[in-house]
Amino acid sequence: MLEQLMGLIQDQSQDAIVKNPAIPNEHNTDAMQAILSAVTGGLQNQAQSGNISGLMGLLSGNSGTGNNLMNNPIVSGIAQNAIGSLMEKFGLSNSAAANIIAQVLPGVLTSMISKTSNPNDNSMDFGGIMGSLLGGQQAQQAQQQGGFDFNQIGYALSDGKLDMNDVMRIGSSFLGGGGNNNSGGGLGGLLGGLFGK
Repeated sequence: MLEQLMGLIQDQSQDAIVKNPAIPNEHNTDAMQAILSAVTGGLQNQAQSGNISGLMGLLSGNSGTGNNLMNNPIVSGIAQNAIGSLMEKFGLSNSAAANIIAQVLPGVLTSMISKTSNPNDNSMDFGGIMGSLLGGQQAQQAQQQGGFDFNQIGYALSDGKLDMNDVMRIGSSFLGGGGNNNSGGGLGGLLGGLFGK
C-alpha cells in the first residue's frame, strides 16, 4: 500500500511541492514523505481505535461529506497532522503548509478511493488497505471468524448495496462490541444475513 500511496502523492505534488520555491528541490521527497506519514498514521489511528465504519465509508466514497473530502473528520485530522509536519520540518507558515495540503491531499485521497472502490483495478483494494492498517494478524482473524471480506463489503458500499448502518453493525461485531452477535453465529451470521447467504 505504501508504494502505491507514495506514487499518488508524487502525482499530485508537482505544482504544490516540486515547483514550490518554499520547499528546496533537495527536500521534495522529504515533503512528500511527511504527507505519506500523515496519511498512513491518520488511517492507522482510525483503524486501531475501531472506526472501521468511518474508514470503509471514506474508502468507498460514501463518507457522507458530499464532494468535499476535506469535510470528513478523518481527512481533516490527516490534513492537520500533515500541515503541522510541514511547518515543523520546513519552517513553513501555517497558511503556506495548509495551501500545499489543500492542493495535494484531496487529489491523493480521490485517486485512492477511485482505485480502491473499483473491483477492476487491483492496484489497491479494501482488503489490502485494511490489512495494512489493522496489522495482518487482526485482519486475518477477522477473515477466519466467518469469512469477513473487506473487499466484498467495500464494493457493496461503493455501489450502494450496503449503507453505513450495516457497516457500523459489522464493525461493532468485528470489534466485539455486541452488535447482532447473538443471531446465528456472530460475524459470519451477520454477514450471511447482509449478503443473503
